[in-house]
Amino acid sequence: IYKMDYGHMIRSHIERGADLTIGCIPVPRKDGSHFGIMDVDKEDRVVGFLEKPADPPEIADMPGQTLASMGIYVFTARIMFELLCQDATRTDSDHDFGKNIIPPILGTHRVFAYRFRDQNRKEVPYWRDVGTLDAYYQANMDLVNVDPVLNLYDREWPIRTYQPQLPPPKFVFNDGPGENARRGEAHDSMVCQGCIISGGHVRHSILSPNVRVNSYAVVESSILFDGVNVGRHCRIRRAIIDKEVQIPAGTTIGHNLEHDRQRGFTISEQGVVVIAKSELPETFAQRLKPS
Repeated sequence: IYKMDYGHMIRSHIERGADLTIGCIPVPRKDGSHFGIMDVDKEDRVVGFLEKPADPPEIADMPGQTLASMGIYVFTARIMFELLCQDATRTDSDHDFGKNIIPPILGTHRVFAYRFRDQNRKEVPYWRDVGTLDAYYQANMDLVNVDPVLNLYDREWPIRTYQPQLPPPKFVFNDGPGENARRGEAHDSMVCQGCIISGGHVRHSILSPNVRVNSYAVVESSILFDGVNVGRHCRIRRAIIDKEVQIPAGTTIGHNLEHDRQRGFTISEQGVVVIAKSELPETFAQRLKPS
């Protein structure tokens, strides 16, 4: 997840007469084993490329950092076509850019690194790899901070995506103060169009379109996808719930991870509970029954 003007990268590719330009960013060396790692000369020409090495090389003038590929490539079209055709004929190839395409051409083609230029308009450059459940979860939780690092509110850099024609979110019932009152509310959260918070409580969460949170339910630090329906008196914490899942009344998720594990739910390394959209109401209810 990042904001970047590809026009600058394409211009650099053309000006250098490159055959391939690879977007890159420094990352902590301890995280380097998750990425393709590059070694470059003083002109940023790539002289080495290791795919997810166990011992990533350090950047010479940046102790503790290694230069990671962002997985963004600008190829000269003819060269890419030829390389892919050659690779397609190899029975011993994994047909992977980082393993089979890039390393063999470093000595025969002009391959350059292009340093990430952030367009996020914040003090700290923002780039997140969301290849794991925990990384995906944290990137979403970043958005509901009071001052989120990823700026979604920059009018000069709008995010263009499909917006369904739905009514604005609605918050109903206000039966008085108190933790357990029937009161529709959301705090430190993003609530999308079509949602109805019907007497439930939402805190530090992201609700996708058409989510419904029913009376007395509490949703905390969670990501709810389109069409999720949270039944009355549910308690949900640190969960990712997929599209159209119907949570039966009285369900508790994320408060007792061992219990969630016994029920067969997926739990990430950092304790985020994941409910897949294959969970039908009747099978979900069956999981909740004591064995």
